[in-house]
Amino acid sequence: MAKDRMEPGILEKQTASIRCIIDSPEKQKQLYKRTLLIVILSQIFGGAGLAAGVTVGALLAQEMLGTDSLAGIPAALLTLGSAVAALLVGRISQKVGRRIGLAAGFLAGGIGAVGVIFAAISQNVPLLFLSLLIYGAGTATNLQARYAGTDLAGPKQRATAVSVAMVSTTFGAVAGPNLVEVMGGIAASMGIPSLAGPFILGAAAFILAGLVFLLFLRPDPLVVAKAIAEAQKADQQTQSDLQGYEPATNNRGIIVGAVVMILTQIVMVAIMTMTPIHMKHHGHGLGEVGLVISIHIGAMYLPSLLTGILVDKVGRTAMSFASGAILLAAGITAALAPADSMALLITALALLGLGWNFGLISGTALIVDATHPANRAKTQGTIDVLIALAGASGGALSGMVVAQASYAALSLAGGFLSLLLIPVGVWYHHSKKAAESQSMTL
Repeated sequence: MAKDRMEPGILEKQTASIRCIIDSPEKQKQLYKRTLLIVILSQIFGGAGLAAGVTVGALLAQEMLGTDSLAGIPAALLTLGSAVAALLVGRISQKVGRRIGLAAGFLAGGIGAVGVIFAAISQNVPLLFLSLLIYGAGTATNLQARYAGTDLAGPKQRATAVSVAMVSTTFGAVAGPNLVEVMGGIAASMGIPSLAGPFILGAAAFILAGLVFLLFLRPDPLVVAKAIAEAQKADQQTQSDLQGYEPATNNRGIIVGAVVMILTQIVMVAIMTMTPIHMKHHGHGLGEVGLVISIHIGAMYLPSLLTGILVDKVGRTAMSFASGAILLAAGITAALAPADSMALLITALALLGLGWNFGLISGTALIVDATHPANRAKTQGTIDVLIALAGASGGALSGMVVAQASYAALSLAGGFLSLLLIPVGVWYHHSKKAAESQSMTL
C-alpha cells in the first residue's frame, strides 16, 4: 500500500540521478558492485564495534553487579536494543532509503558505546543498562547492512551478496576480541576500568561505519531498486493499474526465513553469552576468552563467501538443515568439553558460529526472495526485530539456566532446540512443491 512504499517525493528528487540507471543494465551492475564495496568498508568497522559488547559485556556486568545470575542481562539488553533499532532502521530505510537508515543506526550505536564507558567510570548500573540498549542499535544495523547489497542483486546472486557483506565483518569482528587486553591497558592508563576499554574501540568503529554510509552510499540502492521495479511494472500496466498494484509477497517464504534465523539466533546467543563466564570460573584469563570468542566470531562470518555460493547453488532449505545439524554438534561438544580444554571449547564455539552463519544466510535469502522492493526494507526490519527479541530471550535465560543447572545443560538444550530447523524446512519444501504443482495445473 502507499504508506508502505518509498515516499513519492523521495523518488521524484532522485529521478534525475537514477533515470539513466533504470534503462541501463550495465550501470545497474556498476552500482551493485559499488554498493558492495561501500557495504564491505562499513562492515569492517561495524564488526569491530559489535565485538566489544560480545566479548566483555557479560564480564563488565558481572563485575559491576557482583553476581553471575544476572550476567546474561547485557546480551539481553543489547539484543532488546537491537530489536527496537531494527524496527526503526527498517522503517527509516523504507521511507528515505538505506543510506540514512543505516547511518543513523550505526551512529546511535557509537553513542551507546560512549555511554557504557561513562557508566563504567561512574559505576552507574542504570546508565550501563541504558547505554547497552542504545549500543544494540549498532549491532542491529550491522546485520541490516547485509540487505543493502541484495537490493540490486539478481535471484542467483542474493545469498552471495549477503555473504560478501558478512565476510567483510570478519576483519573487524575477529580483531576486536584480540584487542581486549590492549584496549584494557589503554583504558587503565586513562583511569577507565579495563573492561570498558573495548567499548572505546566500539564507539570509534560504529561512528566510522555510520559515516561511510552517510557520505558514500549514493545513489541509494533501495531507491534505485524500487524505481527499477516500478518502471518494469509500468511497461506492463497502465498508470491506473499501477496505482492499485499490491507488491507480490510469498508469506510462506517469509515465515520460514524468519523461523530459521530466530532459532539460530536463540541457540547462538545463549551459548555464546555464558561461555566467557564459564571460562572465567575455571581459571581462564581475558586473553584466552578473547581467543575463543574471536574464533567464534570468525566462524560466524569468515565462511560466508562459500556459504553464499552454497545457498545459491544447493538451495536455501538444504543449508538450513545443515545449520541445525552443526548447531547440534556445537551444543554437544560444548556440553562434553572439559572446562580446561581450550581445544574443545574453541571447536564448540567455532561450530556454533558456523551453524549460525548457515542459518542466517539461508534465512536472509529466503526473505529477500519472498519480498518486493516496495515493502522489502520494512519487512526485513520487522523480522530483525523478532530475531533480536529471540536473542534477548536467549541471553537473559542463559544466565538463569546456568545458575540453576549448568553450562552443559544450557549447551545441550540449545543443540537440541536447533533440530526444529529440520521439520520447518521439510514443511517449506513440501508446501513449495505443492504450490508449484498447483500453478502448473492451472
